[in-house]
Amino acid sequence: MTKKPSVVNLNDLFGIEENLKTDDVDNKGITQLKIIDLMPFKNHPFKLYEGNRLDDMVESIKEHGIIIPLIVRPLKDGKYEILSGHNRANAGRIAGLEKVPVVIKEDLTDEEAMLIVTETNLIQRSFWELSHSEKARILTERHNAMKEQDKRADLEKGFSEEKQRKIDLINEIEMMSNIDGYEENSNSGTMCPQGETRDKIAGAYDLSPRNVSNYLRIDMLIDELKIRLDNNEIPFRAGVALSFLKEEEQKQVEQILKEGYKMDLKKADTLKTFSKGRNFAYEKAYEVLSGKYFDKPKKAKSIKFTNKFKKSINKYFKESQNQSEIEETIEKALEMYFSQYRGLNDKINQEEIEI
Repeated sequence: MTKKPSVVNLNDLFGIEENLKTDDVDNKGITQLKIIDLMPFKNHPFKLYEGNRLDDMVESIKEHGIIIPLIVRPLKDGKYEILSGHNRANAGRIAGLEKVPVVIKEDLTDEEAMLIVTETNLIQRSFWELSHSEKARILTERHNAMKEQDKRADLEKGFSEEKQRKIDLINEIEMMSNIDGYEENSNSGTMCPQGETRDKIAGAYDLSPRNVSNYLRIDMLIDELKIRLDNNEIPFRAGVALSFLKEEEQKQVEQILKEGYKMDLKKADTLKTFSKGRNFAYEKAYEVLSGKYFDKPKKAKSIKFTNKFKKSINKYFKESQNQSEIEETIEKALEMYFSQYRGLNDKINQEEIEI
C-alpha cells in the first residue's frame, strides 16, 4: 500500500513560521451571491465530481445547504470567478439553489488566485485520486511557488507587508476548508523544508524526483493530449515524450490521432527525435502514427570481413599488387565460381527430369 504524505501545511509553502500566524478569520465576510453570476476559474485544472460522488453531494446540499462557503473574486463584468467550490456550485445548481454563500476576495494576484484553487482542492481531495493532468497541474504550481519562494528568501528580512498578506491568505484558506478537522496522514500534500525544489516536492508526495520531473513535463502537453492521457489513450511515458514537441507539433499529432490511430512509447519517442532534430513534419508524423514508418525496408548491412579472412586472401596475392587489382581478381573468381555452380545445378535438374 502506498504511503500517503502528511497533512498539508500551507505556511511551509512560503517558509512562514507557525508563531507568526495571525488570529483566525471569522465568518463575517460571508455573503450570498446568485449562482448564475458565478463563473468557473479560467483553465480550471480539476475535473468535477460525477456519478455517486456528485449524487451524494447534491442530496447533502438539498438537506443541509452549502455549509462551507465558496471563495470567489470579482470580474469586470459584474460576475465572480470561483476559486474554491466548483463542485459545490455545480451540485448547488443541480439541487436547485438560486444563491450560495461565498467569501469575496478582492485584489488577488493571479498567483494568489491559483494558490487558492490548488490548495483548497488538495485539502478536499486525495492527491492519489487525481488524474494525471490534475497531478501535473498541482505539482507544477507547487514547483513554481517554491521556486518563487527561494528567490524571495534572500530578499526578505523581517516581516514584510507582502509576507503578511500571504499569511492572512493562507489562514483564510485553512479556515474555509476546515483543515483543523483533517487528521495526520490525510491525503493532502505537505512541503518539506530542505533540499532542491524538485526533491522537496518528491518527498512531500511520496514520489521519486524522476516522477516529479515527468509530471512537470506532462503539464506542458496541450489540453487535447492531456485528455487522451487521462483516458488511457496515451501511455504515461509516451505522454512525457510528447511533451518535448512544440505546441504546433502537438496539435498536428492530435489532428492525426483523431483519425483513429493509436499512440505508444515507440511512436512518441520517434516523434520526439524528429522534433529535437528540427525535422518534424506532418507527413513524417502521419507515417509514424499510422505505422508505415516502421514498415519501411531496412538498408542491407555492409559485410565486414574478419582478420582471419583477410590473412587468407593475402596468401593469393603479391605485396606489389594494389587494392583495385585484388578486388578485380576476387570479383572474376566469384563470377566464375557461381557460373559453374549454376551450370552444374541446371545439369542435375535436367537429368532428374529425364529420369
